Amino acid sequence: MSSISHIELDDSNLPPPTPEIEQERKVAMFDLLEENSFQLPKRDEREVPEGPYRLGLSIRERRLVFDIQTEKEEKAAEFHLSLSPFRQVVKDYWSICESYFDAVKNLPPSQIETIDMARRGIHNEGARILAERLEGKAEIDNDTARRLFTLICVLHFGG
Repeated sequence: MSSISHIELDDSNLPPPTPEIEQERKVAMFDLLEENSFQLPKRDEREVPEGPYRLGLSIRERRLVFDIQTEKEEKAAEFHLSLSPFRQVVKDYWSICESYFDAVKNLPPSQIETIDMARRGIHNEGARILAERLEGKAEIDNDTARRLFTLICVLHFGG
């Protein structure tokens, strides 16, 4: 399976991120580039350029855009996903993240752990939705889906 070697978020039209959101973004991007699995499947008998790939993520006209290029910056694919299936899970994710960030500052470890378990559950749900939405467009593993979902949350938060 191939991978993503470079990722670029187009957040130029978004408000400046909070320090917590910026940290989530940095960690997700670092982890994604360290280890991921991303493959474009063959469709309609067309040749698919082999990876590794450069991925551009953006929100345009209220749609999530995946712009995929080869290492030589040649167009490999582009697909647009509706944001509707992500809205509630992104909202829930940021809500629980806010609780988690507050808990880390004020609560004992046992309560932080409970909130973190809930946060991971919502994160897994978002990753599942993303994997379903990418079905037939890109093949990704669970860890890649989780990291991409975090980046979608960062874009969606400001959008």
